Amino acid sequence: MAEASDAMRSEHFSPYRSDGKLYGFVCVVTGATQPVGKAIVTELAAHGAACIYACSTSSTDSYSALADSVNAQYPNTKVIGYPYKITSEEDTLALIDDVLNQWGRLDVWTSSTGLLGPPSITSTGPKDLYAAFETNAMPAFFALKYAPAAMQKTTPKGNYANAAPKDVPYGSIVIVSSVAGTYGGCWGPAFTMSSHAALGVVRSGVAVLKGTGVRINAITAGQIDVGVDLKEAGMKEMEQGQFPPSTLQSEAVQKRAIGLERAGRPEEVGRVAGFLASGFSSYITGAELRVDGGASVMNPLTVPV
Repeated sequence: MAEASDAMRSEHFSPYRSDGKLYGFVCVVTGATQPVGKAIVTELAAHGAACIYACSTSSTDSYSALADSVNAQYPNTKVIGYPYKITSEEDTLALIDDVLNQWGRLDVWTSSTGLLGPPSITSTGPKDLYAAFETNAMPAFFALKYAPAAMQKTTPKGNYANAAPKDVPYGSIVIVSSVAGTYGGCWGPAFTMSSHAALGVVRSGVAVLKGTGVRINAITAGQIDVGVDLKEAGMKEMEQGQFPPSTLQSEAVQKRAIGLERAGRPEEVGRVAGFLASGFSSYITGAELRVDGGASVMNPLTVPV
């Protein structure tokens, strides 16, 4: 009990900072070159993170625009572009080794991945199901299995911008998924099944993380406008997306089926990730924060199949 009290009194125990700042924090954001991932990177920088590893599966993605944009607003946050295969155990371990060798600490891991897959059971084969689970649930599993050990490492204050010592083990794992993880009918069966699995990682993670100081939570997003235009995308392109295109619903349907009468924006998901990374959520773990404008309360079938 005394140890817990000491931790809460620690000046640099950032999860208990009343201002929610992430000074000294070293963060990993996967899917960082996609709209939601970009929004999360920007939000963590706004909270004062010292370094953000902006990860993408594709080695050809350009990180320069993202880094330039973030650094123009938050020059003390270092953004590092990092090609990383989210479904690879070896790549996950290599990434964590790189982070620890460079910074000596890891504080936030945000897994923002997604693969819609086919919209119907007739068009879904075993390979589609395997791919959905591998993309939507496996990265969350790797984060739970490997990130906590790194997050428990403590370090003195560094000589980099926004530096702060880490004198108590802590960390936050944030899994960005879909409302398809809480009910059916959002898109296709493979998407629904694998989204449920991602949420299962979060719920099982609470017991796994007991005594580590590490928290794990999920963001389940509803209709998010990520800029996909149905006029420019065929079915195959849509199946590769993280969320169903918001244009699947007309404005009239959105007003009828969504409590806030519109699709969400990537930055609205990013703000919730910033909250879960910060001390504002210090007593939240194993939770599912639904970011869907109230659609699932009004009508669970938010996206017509």
